[in-house]
Amino acid sequence: MDARTRICARLLLLFTAGSLFSCQTVHEYNKMYLNDAEMVLNARKVQKTELNFLLYREGASGANGGKTGGGCGCN
Repeated sequence: MDARTRICARLLLLFTAGSLFSCQTVHEYNKMYLNDAEMVLNARKVQKTELNFLLYREGASGANGGKTGGGCGCN
């Protein structure tokens, strides 16, 4: 076995060991946390800008999409 083959074998062994030990078992009682809101990716900046634009255009809701009202400006 030449030096190049030994290096490749060691790298393969290292990669395999790293792959096997990086996995972790999720207990049944922890699986409910996998679908938390914190796990959802944030909306892209373009989507936020588009939503903000639509809310301004409609004029019946707050600027950030939070508090909504009847469009009279009193809310």
